Amino acid sequence: MKKSGLMTIASCLAVLLLLSSCKGNEKKAKETDTMTSGVVSIAADESFQPIIEQEIEVFEALYPYASIIPYFENEVETMNLLLQDSVRLAVTARPLTAAEKESFLVRKFFPREIKIAVDGIAVITNKQNPDSLISLSDLTKIMTGEVTKWSEIYPDSKLKDIRVVFDNPNSSTVRFAIDSICKGKPLSPNLNAQKSNQSVFDFVSQTPGGMGILGVSWIGNEKDTTNLTFNSDIRVMAVSRDEHPTLENSYQPYAGYMALGEYPLCRDIYIILNDPRGGLISGFTSFVTSFRGQRIIQRAGMVPATQTVRIVNIRENL
Repeated sequence: MKKSGLMTIASCLAVLLLLSSCKGNEKKAKETDTMTSGVVSIAADESFQPIIEQEIEVFEALYPYASIIPYFENEVETMNLLLQDSVRLAVTARPLTAAEKESFLVRKFFPREIKIAVDGIAVITNKQNPDSLISLSDLTKIMTGEVTKWSEIYPDSKLKDIRVVFDNPNSSTVRFAIDSICKGKPLSPNLNAQKSNQSVFDFVSQTPGGMGILGVSWIGNEKDTTNLTFNSDIRVMAVSRDEHPTLENSYQPYAGYMALGEYPLCRDIYIILNDPRGGLISGFTSFVTSFRGQRIIQRAGMVPATQTVRIVNIRENL
């Protein structure tokens, strides 16, 4: 019995040593990733999922020993993952606040904010909706609940209630709507939040009176490499700063119009990087800001931050 007991104790010690060794090796592996190899996790605003997935796909194809694991969350959760040090890179639609910077500084971290693109916020409607021009003032009235029916803006419209949907109550798109469209006024309680940007797209494509607010990377026509058309399952409205929108003063969220400042619903996209070691996430950031990474952003319909944009004047039959 004594011999058996000793054997059991020895076996347990061996297992503990093995587990300890594995944990040590895992920790060492995490600490020895390079600019082009290793495994790291990042967080990204769900609004930018299509473009980040494309960036990762190309990066991993170029560097087969690199693996980027993305977590796509709403804006609040994305920033929380970064602040809690669960990830060292976040893709967001805003820079850090003063309080967030201070939380890093007290821990002796010095994160960098790198602008990678300009994104457009698209206003989409159902294909059955014949009205395609809208003023910023009317859009504000819809967002705040002052206007609830299509006929209040378009007297000849046969559609009834305006059914506005967003992606998530804590999303960057909702924050943009409050800050930039409603100018700080609260959103109408009649607006509905879906689970994701894809859910917003699906709802509008299936609902005649629907209106969706989402990032431009979700509305591109994958078959059109020129980026001169949008997904044919929905209608993309042209937005005007003028009280009376016309074909001449209204613009859709094409990269050229965003670059010139003519499309009024734009926001900057940032990579927030907290990587003291200069490992794989720094390598991925360098790729995104490189010519090849910026070309991916341009093909997604956004304005690249470090590359010039070819301006094409587009006036479709809206």
